[in-house]
Amino acid sequence: MRAIILAAGMGTRLRPLTDHTPKSLVEVGGEPLVERQIRFLQEKGITDIIIVTGYLKEKFNYLKSKYKVRLVHNDKYEIYNNVYTMYLVREYLQDSIVTEADVYMNNNFFKTNLVHSTYFTGLKQNFANEWVLQFDSQYKVTNITVRSGTDYIMSGVSYWSKEDGCFIKEKLEEIIASGQFKDLYWDDIVKEQIHHLNVYVSIINPDDWFEIDSLTDFQHVNEYMMKKRNAVTSN
Repeated sequence: MRAIILAAGMGTRLRPLTDHTPKSLVEVGGEPLVERQIRFLQEKGITDIIIVTGYLKEKFNYLKSKYKVRLVHNDKYEIYNNVYTMYLVREYLQDSIVTEADVYMNNNFFKTNLVHSTYFTGLKQNFANEWVLQFDSQYKVTNITVRSGTDYIMSGVSYWSKEDGCFIKEKLEEIIASGQFKDLYWDDIVKEQIHHLNVYVSIINPDDWFEIDSLTDFQHVNEYMMKKRNAVTSN
């Protein structure tokens, strides 16, 4: 099993924090987001880690010596959404964990014993425009929608089996060859092909992860961590 960390985005909604720092290297609790993910992966024995960079790519170079990760650069990060980022590492998608680098993992919920492709998901309340996972009594994903409300949503962490990874690789190649992909996310491919895939969910706690996509998100996570530390101190 390997891991792919998608870290090409510019993080414009996090400015000024991202004026000179990639979003995934913004520190939360004194630790860059991507380093926390790398550390959690290595704790579970996953050491083959590929990071796809884009904005301020040179800022990631230290990770090669510190953690022995591999870097792949997306030189079109300003032009396309992350479907092109995933296309660049499509050969590695089989038997791989995929993470969005702007996810703050409060707890280490990575798993190495997964048999089927898996979305890690938790129940979030009052969200806006999130990817919602619908699944049956056997926890198999039956549909994916993008909407607002309260439901089980994508955490930005998933696992892809050899079979499904190969299928998605072929679809990525088809969509890139078509030229009709400028505004697509790679999850759009899964969304449209879900009935041809064998994807399940792994339920995690709502506070196991936080997506940090804006300054409001960043402030929310820091406030959460402060309350958590105060609670531990008071006990």
